[in-house]
Amino acid sequence: MTRLPIEGTPWAELEPELRAAGENDVAWRDGRSPAFVHFAGDDVLEVAKKAYLMYFSENGLGLRAFHSLARFESEVVAMGLGLLHGGEGSRGAMTTGGTESIFLAVKAARDHARAANRGGAGVPQIVLPYSAHPAFDKAAYFLGLETVRVPLAADFKANPAAMAAAITPSTVMVVGSAPAYPHGVMDPIAAIAAHAASAGVWMHVDACVGGYFAPFAQKLGREVEAFDFSVPGVRSISADLHKYGYAAKGASTLFFADPESFSHMAWKFDNWPRGQYMTNTLVGTRAGGAIASAWAVMNYLGEEGYLRITERVLATRQAIEDGVSRLGMHTLGRPELSIVAFGSERHDIGAVGQGLQKRGWLTGYVTDPPGIHLMLNLTHEPVVGRYLEDMAAAVAEAGSGPAAKLQAVY
Repeated sequence: MTRLPIEGTPWAELEPELRAAGENDVAWRDGRSPAFVHFAGDDVLEVAKKAYLMYFSENGLGLRAFHSLARFESEVVAMGLGLLHGGEGSRGAMTTGGTESIFLAVKAARDHARAANRGGAGVPQIVLPYSAHPAFDKAAYFLGLETVRVPLAADFKANPAAMAAAITPSTVMVVGSAPAYPHGVMDPIAAIAAHAASAGVWMHVDACVGGYFAPFAQKLGREVEAFDFSVPGVRSISADLHKYGYAAKGASTLFFADPESFSHMAWKFDNWPRGQYMTNTLVGTRAGGAIASAWAVMNYLGEEGYLRITERVLATRQAIEDGVSRLGMHTLGRPELSIVAFGSERHDIGAVGQGLQKRGWLTGYVTDPPGIHLMLNLTHEPVVGRYLEDMAAAVAEAGSGPAAKLQAVY
């Protein structure tokens, strides 16, 4: 059993041990990781690191004490709302990640329904596509709700008509993804939001992946349908800064269409000798460095920088799609942004993935239907050729045969 050492260890001894501990980690800088890291260049990474370290000890819980963090958060939220077509009344706050943003969106929808005496006598429910992120189920578990997952359409997108049919008096939230993580496709947000509005139900868009990517793809002229506050009926949007905002990890945003909706994000308590306690977030203490890093990276890149990086990631995705097509595999659905998944009815995808693993690639999978999953960033750009060569070898080794059922982990 490891115990706290009696005497401290000098940094000169700890540093090499830390480096050695990471020797068997995935070589993400070489493009070997299918997810988890969002890299926009060494210069951007350096800005994120330096800004984080400058505010390493400051605490996002104490915005009265740290006016700098209050300013940074306010400006980050304003920039995000600008990208997502927020109106004059739109509001938002930073969180520590997509799961927290989703958790708080579910809480806000639940509390809004309670205030409006909506929800019926049963357990409050969330209606969401089969492809929606498991964070909604996690939030439902902790907040006393149920999830109703609706089968997808043939193109792997949410089925608006089927979702509308699933809405009941107990429904307090309807969800669409922009894009959905498994297949990288954009759900038809406008159609889902119209059904939600007709039923008087809160509509949340999970843009944790696409919130800081899709607006730039649209500006580049790509066909990405509207998904944000420009769509009538959208009440809240989650968007992660530590994904395609390229900020240090521990940074996301949650936005609301109006002040009343935003008011349900917070939690307040005043029956305490210390006085009133209130946070917009689930957590109390927040890393000041994550807030400062997001502000610094957004200002460092600006619109021009994000456009440049987005164009390169889109080109990388297209090169992957073209390459796997030449190998007799096919893209699952029609991905529009940075995620691509591909499969084959003629090959055992599990065997193909094992062939890639053997060649040093950490393989991400989709289980329904069986496929290989990539969430792309600039580390993948220079290794597309090598990846496709190794994919060809893995496909040849796998041979023909039906795709086995996969037991994938995130």
